[in-house]
Amino acid sequence: MRTEANIFIIPAAFFFLAGTAYGIFTHWAEWVGFLAIYLTGGMFAMVAVYFKMLEKRHGKRAEDREDAEISEDAGVQGTFAPWSWWPLVVGAGAALSFVALAVGWWIMAPAVVLGVIGLVGWVMEFSRGQHAH
Repeated sequence: MRTEANIFIIPAAFFFLAGTAYGIFTHWAEWVGFLAIYLTGGMFAMVAVYFKMLEKRHGKRAEDREDAEISEDAGVQGTFAPWSWWPLVVGAGAALSFVALAVGWWIMAPAVVLGVIGLVGWVMEFSRGQHAH
């Protein structure tokens, strides 16, 4: 996880420096710009810290070591759904909510209902039905 953490640490440092430079050049008068840049750096930093925590918890993986063998990563890599209709339902709810922004706010109610139904179905996909375990 060290490589993944470094991939996110570098942009975090860049955005913190860029936010500071933006604040200095605008004399800290324009609040939205440097705060948005700092928050972007903070998001990168949160992901980097999470990867560092995973590295401490799980140790070095085979792909982090130079002397690793290919056979060390053999086996089950996770549980993945073979197919799912729920992302389509969530996408339809999101599309309907964008239509609500353009047409009228009353469309937001069915969009939220459709989105919540799709999200609950997607989360509970492995608890019921054909792929339950």
